[in-house]
Amino acid sequence: MGKLKQLHHAMTINRTLIKYGLDEFLAPTPLAKFRFIAKLFSFTGAKHQDKSRGKRLALALTELGPIYIKLGQMLSTRRDLVPEDIANELSKLQDQVEPFASEEAVALIEQQLESPISDIFKSFDNKPLASASVAQVHSASLQDGQQVVVKVLRPGIRKKIQKDLDMMQSLAHWAELYSSEARRFRIKEVVADYDKTIKREIDLTIEAANCSNLKSNFADSELLYVPTVYWDYCRPKIMVMEKISGVPIGEVQALRDAGVDMKELANRGVEIFFTQVFRDSFFHADMHPGNIFVDISDPKMPQYIAIDCGIMGTLSESDKRYLADNFLAFFAQDYRRIAELHIQSGWIDKNVSITEFESAIRSACEPIFGKKIAEISFGHFLIQLFQTARKFNMQVQPQLVLLQKTLLYIEGLGRQLYPELDLWETAQPYLKQWVKEQYSPINFFKQMNKEAPKILEELPKVPRKVIKAIDQVNHIADSFDDVKKQMVELEAHKLRQQYAQKHAIIGASLAITAGLIYSAMPNNYWPAVGLGLGAAYFFIKSLWPNKS
Repeated sequence: MGKLKQLHHAMTINRTLIKYGLDEFLAPTPLAKFRFIAKLFSFTGAKHQDKSRGKRLALALTELGPIYIKLGQMLSTRRDLVPEDIANELSKLQDQVEPFASEEAVALIEQQLESPISDIFKSFDNKPLASASVAQVHSASLQDGQQVVVKVLRPGIRKKIQKDLDMMQSLAHWAELYSSEARRFRIKEVVADYDKTIKREIDLTIEAANCSNLKSNFADSELLYVPTVYWDYCRPKIMVMEKISGVPIGEVQALRDAGVDMKELANRGVEIFFTQVFRDSFFHADMHPGNIFVDISDPKMPQYIAIDCGIMGTLSESDKRYLADNFLAFFAQDYRRIAELHIQSGWIDKNVSITEFESAIRSACEPIFGKKIAEISFGHFLIQLFQTARKFNMQVQPQLVLLQKTLLYIEGLGRQLYPELDLWETAQPYLKQWVKEQYSPINFFKQMNKEAPKILEELPKVPRKVIKAIDQVNHIADSFDDVKKQMVELEAHKLRQQYAQKHAIIGASLAITAGLIYSAMPNNYWPAVGLGLGAAYFFIKSLWPNKS
């Protein structure tokens, strides 16, 4: 049944791509083997040939579902990897997905808040302000006149997303079954992690909490503004928040026309990312252009505005230290340090030659230095790293998948805003300062102060734990003494057995010799008697080896 399900899902993707005249995209994938079969069940491809390939791909991803729409959103920012005509069409997936009926939105709001729409809002715009893959947004005003936006989940979206996730899980299982490359990248774990992430996104109370947390992290910041959440009007399927005004970050020409300092804007984007990751361990992981606006009230110091906090990423302290150390080693072109960090982290087997791994990393990283971001394809750079990883069986860490995706978004935005941006030059001072703070005496005492309550709580338990530990050590020592005693006895028994075997062999030899002499000299039996007595002596010694 599982294989039939996988085949069905593969056929669904095949049929959809063929329907929109995109079956050439199947050629380099395992799905190609089903292309001919899928064509037999698809008769609509010719109807879409009048549309551009970018439009057809956008339509196909929309039909496949929300998860594939999000894939298109990410690809739209990667103009170094995706042709311009395709990127332009995919960018429309960010907030121009076909809306659902406003009557359904109103019914859902009234059901969630258990009141008529007129009692909740002073005004409500039936025409959606924006429509995305998971939800759509309407403008409204509260009874006190406060301008807000109302985010409403698409009807039936949870079932649709579960269906898409089932498809991805089946395909991941199928890929790992037949592809060593898929197993190396732990595709099933990545999909399982994304399963958890996307399910958090469709509970709008979680998104509201994420917004509040991010807003708190950047309170009074000149870098980033996060709209206020109105908790009284938030439920699992709806969320109400402050309406913001700003220029969508994707409208680059409008930003330039407004006199925005594009270099400063790009630099601030990089700083915001690294601040979220390393200072807060809590970062916006869905930073496509549809979710970012710019406050241009001060064009020389533009402020970012972030919305849609449904997907957020977190990192542990060890993850952050590992990343920071790797970044700094990369900046310093210290490839041996990078190799050592990979082995220390457990990503690479300890038996791998550090020298060989260092050389491989050098060949992948060295060519990018001294170039501006406009001259570098980080997509191709990643491919080089994957090829290096394949040689050393490096494991891709699922917990960093969101971070990797966010880095791709950052690069895509950087290319659009300020092609001359040197991402590494912008990030390096921040990272050095962060690492310096981590190992500073001040941070040490901060950590001690943070751990003090826990230490004080555990302090009264220390004597009992020490006594218990001593008992355990004594028990281990007694056990060791018992084992040692048994080993001594075993060795003594072994020596006794060897002693007995030696005397038995001598006795048997003397007995055989006595018999031979007696047979050869029947008239003179005294030599045989002597040897027989000797044989008896050695036989007796073999039976009582201690009495020697």
